[in-house]
Amino acid sequence: MSYLKPQLHEGTYVFTSVPLDTPIDELNVVASMRESENLTLILTEQKALQHGFDIHFRCSWVTLTVDSALDSVGLTASFSRALANESIACNVIAGTHHDHIFVPKEKTAVAVQCLKKIQP
Repeated sequence: MSYLKPQLHEGTYVFTSVPLDTPIDELNVVASMRESENLTLILTEQKALQHGFDIHFRCSWVTLTVDSALDSVGLTASFSRALANESIACNVIAGTHHDHIFVPKEKTAVAVQCLKKIQP
């Protein structure tokens, strides 16, 4: 069994950018980041298209189900280096218990295999 225990979520997810005052309660947003220019959202591609949002990055969502502390050192560097060695971009969000990685949709299978190979 792999150290990181990557779990692939079904579906296609996207990063989009909306005005700061956009109501998001009904969108089932996976994650958001408030920036001075706008609000970045991660949500399903279907929801983004239904609302006419511009798609900036089409991706798969992989959760590393190993428990990771928010103050741990080196975990992000380890998996991002492994993915970079395969020419796979990753966008990482740390949750309280797990890290969540968003990788290009067309590179999902290779990314998951790469993550399964990483051992402590």
